[in-house]
Amino acid sequence: MVQIMKILHYILLFFCMFTSCSGSSGSQNLTWYNKATISNITEDPDKPKELMRISIGISQQVFYLSKKSPDYKTLMQKLDQSFKKGKAYNIGIENNTNIIKQINDIK
Repeated sequence: MVQIMKILHYILLFFCMFTSCSGSSGSQNLTWYNKATISNITEDPDKPKELMRISIGISQQVFYLSKKSPDYKTLMQKLDQSFKKGKAYNIGIENNTNIIKQINDIK
């Protein structure tokens, strides 16, 4: 009986360690577009004071960048560099909102 309790204890410990190291909750809500380049940047015609409309890739999938985001300037600089110079980035889009939340350099 003691052996069974020890085994269950180790399984529970392993499970807790595994779930706590499974990644940050913020990145789990993102869909990533890897090695993506920006094909167009415009103000959103419906909400020009709130959003920028960003087109990614040849097929020009449309996403948005919130002007109210605390990272707006940094993200916009990277998007502009991609648009003007063709620099590719890994771009994280928030699920269900189509808003760009993160842009990472390609490693």
